[in-house]
Amino acid sequence: MTAQALVLTDNAAKKVRQLRDSEGNQALMLRVYVTGGGCSGFSYGFNFAEGANDDDASFENGDVKMLVDSLSYQYLVGSQVDYIEGLEGSRFIVKNPNATTTCGCGSSFSV
Repeated sequence: MTAQALVLTDNAAKKVRQLRDSEGNQALMLRVYVTGGGCSGFSYGFNFAEGANDDDASFENGDVKMLVDSLSYQYLVGSQVDYIEGLEGSRFIVKNPNATTTCGCGSSFSV
């Protein structure tokens, strides 16, 4: 797995740093995963992890790490994880070149 198979944008890394600081835990890493369900077949999920699992791929932007498990990795190769603030609220998003269709809110997709 190459280090640039997935990209964590500067904006997303900045938000993770802010969240880490607010939690007072510099060990927190952003975990990105794919689950079944959602209006287009698969959904993106985000949470924080303090450690990596054996099957995780790790991607970095400066001092921020993003983890992806091996099952989710196949659906996310080449994707960019970003953070946006807009009319629909503030959220992490995935710009996924593998998705053939996405829902209107961008939180689910199909391949």
